[in-house]
Amino acid sequence: VCSSWVLVAFCCLGQLYADQSMKPQIAAPQLATNNPSLTTVALEKPFCLFDSSLHPNKSYTIYLYAMKESASAMSSLVTDTGSKPLNSTFQQTSGGQLGPYKAASFPVPSCASPPRLVDVGDVSKVSGVLKQYLFRVGDDGTCLYDPNFLDVCNAPLTPDTTYRFKYVLIDSTEGVVKDQTLWSDPIKTRRVKLPLQIDAWPGRRSGDMIVITSILSVLVSLLLAAFLASVSSGLTRPEGPSAETKSVPQTPQQSDPRPQVSSE
Repeated sequence: VCSSWVLVAFCCLGQLYADQSMKPQIAAPQLATNNPSLTTVALEKPFCLFDSSLHPNKSYTIYLYAMKESASAMSSLVTDTGSKPLNSTFQQTSGGQLGPYKAASFPVPSCASPPRLVDVGDVSKVSGVLKQYLFRVGDDGTCLYDPNFLDVCNAPLTPDTTYRFKYVLIDSTEGVVKDQTLWSDPIKTRRVKLPLQIDAWPGRRSGDMIVITSILSVLVSLLLAAFLASVSSGLTRPEGPSAETKSVPQTPQQSDPRPQVSSE
């Protein structure tokens, strides 16, 4: 059974954007653990964010753009002069270093009929519900190396790097940008820990203690091996001449003469 905090998190999710001035938000820790990771960032999808820009009989799509914070502010636009969305790729922008790239496209999340909260109580459905609420940037490790890949490449992000993200509402019928959020606050991926910085279990031992413990373990093993070799050598050494055994002369026992019975 799913914990109650998951239900609370989903109940509050629809209210988050009301206080955030139209910015993509990093997923709450109750919904996505280890976030950000070394190469991914889980974001909340834009539920109820573009409702005022939607019109009947129109088809819409959400584009998600990513950009490294180190990219120049002049290159942060996601449209051309004709309000057309940029189709810049991960490869063309050096992973967001030169400007924003399209990391994903997906249907507009339905504010009127979000995923059912009752499904959270079913362990087999939790993963599907989370995928409807969240999007993980950097979750495709194969698109960079597949020459036949034609879709949007959601390539892994760079560790220890700060990114910004933006949601854009696209009128699929006209192929133009109808609305967009602000760029998100800076979100930094985790950095790779060096061996000396690893928080080893148990007792949160430092890297120096791990090295010292390893050295002592090796020394103990060598001493034990030397002791066993010494014992084995002592057991297989040839013994000296044994003491002479004294022979004790044995006198033959004389049998008692039996009287002969004469036959009459």
